[in-house]
Amino acid sequence: MTTLLTLSFTITVDAASPVRSVPELVARLKAKPGQYNYATAGVGSGAHVSLEKFNVAAGVKAVHVPLKGTPPILTETMAGRVEYAMVPAVSGMGPVRDGKVKPLAVTTSKRVVALPNVPTLGEAGFPEGESTFWLALLAPAKTPREVVTRVNAEVNRALKAQEVVERLEKLGTEPMSMTPAEADAFIGREYNELGAVMRAAGLTPQ
Repeated sequence: MTTLLTLSFTITVDAASPVRSVPELVARLKAKPGQYNYATAGVGSGAHVSLEKFNVAAGVKAVHVPLKGTPPILTETMAGRVEYAMVPAVSGMGPVRDGKVKPLAVTTSKRVVALPNVPTLGEAGFPEGESTFWLALLAPAKTPREVVTRVNAEVNRALKAQEVVERLEKLGTEPMSMTPAEADAFIGREYNELGAVMRAAGLTPQ
């Protein structure tokens, strides 16, 4: 019915890792295909889909380690037990600022305000690996169109409020305002594109 906001993920490594950039990570993974591992918040999670999209774009193979959420991912990354991981920018802010993990890139097409020095995957040379985790407000298919239009207008009005924009920026997110038609088209494209990514990665429904 209407999109709400976008959330960037970060490709992250242990602070002590010799890897300092995405190209260095890719070179390391290609040197030993399938011998390194990476962590996400479970099979089919937003982080998993996004990281598989990056892996396909970079042409790398590694072992997936599904964990139960961001805290254990950060713990395993800080301990150096996983080579790289995908975590929401907002969840990784503390460890990044404390120097416990090293963010190599954000997955969105533009830099995150809260992490201004972290490049995008496009800037790192892998634009096809970019991805955005998004949230949307949906309604049953038979909801009257006038109701959908009214709710959409009110949500978009709220998303344009300066205090909302500033709050979201601090969390590493930003508003994603669309009309109902634009939201429908966007979700359709995401369904097709990400489905292709998962098939290319050799993953099947669980």
